[in-house]
Amino acid sequence: MVHFNDWCYSADTLLGNHHVRVMTARTADVATGVQVTAAAIPIHYAAEERIARALARLGKPSAAKMITDLLPQTPQIRSGDLGEIYATEWINAHSGYQAPIKRLRWKDHRNMAMRGDDVIGMILDPSTQRLRFLKTEAKSRIDLRAQTLEEARTGLDKDEGLPSSHALSFISARLMELGTDAQLVDAIDEALYRHGISPESVKHLLFTFSGNSPQALLTQALQAYPGPIRQWGVGLHVDGHAAFVGAVYDQVISDANHL
Repeated sequence: MVHFNDWCYSADTLLGNHHVRVMTARTADVATGVQVTAAAIPIHYAAEERIARALARLGKPSAAKMITDLLPQTPQIRSGDLGEIYATEWINAHSGYQAPIKRLRWKDHRNMAMRGDDVIGMILDPSTQRLRFLKTEAKSRIDLRAQTLEEARTGLDKDEGLPSSHALSFISARLMELGTDAQLVDAIDEALYRHGISPESVKHLLFTFSGNSPQALLTQALQAYPGPIRQWGVGLHVDGHAAFVGAVYDQVISDANHL
C-alpha cells in the first residue's frame, strides 16, 4: 500500500452527484511518498510468490535482476505506469471497490503502455449478488491540461460508458489462471453473458497524477459531463513530478539490490 494519508493532505469537493478529491503531497513528507511507493511497486509487475521463489532459488542478485528487468526504462512509460499503480492503490484503499488484478503483470513489453480500460474496480452488491463497477482512466502528466482530461473522457465514454467486454473477459481469464476467486469469475461471467451491465451499476473514476494542481481541471471536467453515470475525480498533485517519478523507480532498484 502507498498510504496516501501518510504523505498527502486531501481536500474534497461535492459537485451535485459527482465528487472531486485532490491529494497534495506535503513538502516535508515527499521522501516518505517515495519510500512507500517504491515498496508497493514490485508486486504490480510480479506476483509476491514469484519474487519470493526467485529469492529462495536464485539468491539475492538474481532476484534483484528479475525485478529491475520488469521495470520500464523510459520516463514516459514509468510515469504512465505509476499513474495506473496509484489509481489501483487508491481504489483498493479508499473507494470501497477492489481492483481484482494488477494489470501491469501482463504487459506485452516493459517499455510499452498497457492497452484497454486502465483499471476496473468491482464490488459484489450484497442485496442483488450482482457486480457494481468502477470504470477508471488514469492519466499522469508533468503539466496536466484540459486536453488530457478530454482524452480520459473519451476512454470512459467508450462502450456507452460501461466496462468493455474485452477488459472484463481479460480479468476473468486472469483470475481463472490464478485460481484465486472463483466467485468473482462467476459474477463477471454472469454480468457479461446473463444479466448484462446497466449504467446504474457503474461509476466512473478519472484519476490524475500531476505536477500541477488538478483541482480546477477536474472540477471543469466533471461539471461538463452530461451523462447519467456518477463521476469521481481524484487527483494526486506532487511538485517536481518528473524528479519524483525518477526517485521512486531509483528507490525500487535500490531496494531490490538490498533484498
